[in-house]
Amino acid sequence: MSEKTRLYIVPTPIGNLEDLTFRALRILKEADAILAEDTRITTRLLKHYGIEKKLIPHHQFNEHKTIETIVDRLKNGEIFALVSDAGTPAISDPGFLLVRACIREDLKVECLPGPTAFVPALVNSGIAADHFIFEGFLPHKKGRQTRLINLSNEERTLIFYESPHRLIKFLVQLAEHFGEERYACVCRELTKMYEETARGTLKELIEHFTKKPVKGEIVIVVRGKE
Repeated sequence: MSEKTRLYIVPTPIGNLEDLTFRALRILKEADAILAEDTRITTRLLKHYGIEKKLIPHHQFNEHKTIETIVDRLKNGEIFALVSDAGTPAISDPGFLLVRACIREDLKVECLPGPTAFVPALVNSGIAADHFIFEGFLPHKKGRQTRLINLSNEERTLIFYESPHRLIKFLVQLAEHFGEERYACVCRELTKMYEETARGTLKELIEHFTKKPVKGEIVIVVRGKE
């Protein structure tokens, strides 16, 4: 394996720009280029910190086609930083395929510690955090029902991501499979100005979010079956 790190996985703030670490800031400045999920979002972050750097689009729609070229450039000595729009790459975001490809080519990969949405949501929920399952986004159609049925008897804490326009529908589905009295927590807009944490039974959460428009990134934490 190459002794020198070629690819850095760099977590970026999920909302509050002050959450970028000193080390992440240094890597973004020193890398030869930055692989970005959305170059527009990453440009705003870099401008905030006064960084000018070449950006290379790397997202779910092109990653299969660009990995070979990126790996070749890394093998030729370039150093890249990989970022997603927010949080840690490869956690419900692009990154896994590139990391795997680098490992296969004996290229050193280093993942920096940093922001990811499900950790503060889990800790903030007040639900047991010693054993949990991170499910991320469930499939929208095929396999969704089967997955919920399989998870209904899970005793460990469950963590999901969901889009705001699907939140009510998802909470209703959880209530149908887990029971409407199952305790849960919905975290919205973490670290941002309008951050909200709502706790209660699934029935109570459905009633709460039905009364108001829902915006922002959503993390749902559900107590396991007792």
